[in-house]
Amino acid sequence: MIFNSLPFFAFFGIVYLLYWVFRSKNSLQNLILLGASLYFYAHWDWKFLLLILAQTIANYYLGIWVGNWSEREKNKALVVSVVFNLGVLGGFKYYNFFAQELNELFVLLNLNHQLNLVQLIAPLGISYLTFRNLSYLLDLDKGKMERSHSLIHYLNFVLFFPTLISGPIDRARQFLPQLRERRSFIPKDQIEGLKQLGWGLFKKLVVADNCAIVVQGVLPSYSEYEGSFILATIVMYSFQLYFDFSGYSDMAIGFARLLGIKVADNFRYPYFAQSIPEFWRRWHISLTSWLTDYVYTPLSLKFRNWGNQGIMLAIFINFVLVGFWHGANWNCLIYGAIHGLLFVPSVLTGKLLKK
Repeated sequence: MIFNSLPFFAFFGIVYLLYWVFRSKNSLQNLILLGASLYFYAHWDWKFLLLILAQTIANYYLGIWVGNWSEREKNKALVVSVVFNLGVLGGFKYYNFFAQELNELFVLLNLNHQLNLVQLIAPLGISYLTFRNLSYLLDLDKGKMERSHSLIHYLNFVLFFPTLISGPIDRARQFLPQLRERRSFIPKDQIEGLKQLGWGLFKKLVVADNCAIVVQGVLPSYSEYEGSFILATIVMYSFQLYFDFSGYSDMAIGFARLLGIKVADNFRYPYFAQSIPEFWRRWHISLTSWLTDYVYTPLSLKFRNWGNQGIMLAIFINFVLVGFWHGANWNCLIYGAIHGLLFVPSVLTGKLLKK
């Protein structure tokens, strides 16, 4: 089910009615949310539902280990959790990329060895699920929050169906407290949720889908068109990407708001940014802030004795990961590397640019 489909609206309508009929019973609302999320994912593939359930439950119990044990045991638990989560993500999403590259390297070195490629379908939303699980465990380790004492709450945080497939990437310390509190039916929130949902539908159906018609008609056979027309189509493609992704995020935020839950903002007029750093403060905000907190900040502290060079190296590594997160191919890696390099002038001339 996709958000802009009649089956999803029928599904959401049933969930919405049940959810607010039992608004006086917080625990029952949480069970309805969890049941809806499990059904939503199982509608795609119930076998992968079992996988992500197992991964999420394992992380819940790893969180107990991180939260309750001694400092030494806590560090062990954190290492295990990071290796476990990145192993699941890497196995499904990145194994074939690295195996293919190593196979080509073996050929160049005249080594008679080849790694087997595996025909795997990556579970929908696996990157978002992994980042939610990791942020919870890393925040526990840093003492930024207390562990969840309810498996139902934790499952709802990771598997919340409006944000399950394409974000935003929420943090447990903002999301979990909302599940512990009673959600009231507030007309103002309902109106705001409908506005956000309507705006997201407009972006997706009216703008993105119509841009896609032109883009898909031109780029596959670009040699038949003049350069100026191809350039205009490339610009249109950038708008297709933005309105498709931000439209989906707006719909997710709107659906969540209708259920009395606030999730992270994800886009803030990125094409009005006046620099690359400002662009990334406006584009896919939940991903940028996640990587800033858990990748860039630790790296910048590690490289702090290197001055500006250390900051630039931390930024570059961070953005290579941004690119790789978007896809297991060289296009995405180069995309991340280019944005990392485009940050360099802002580091070297930061004070001048502020003036």
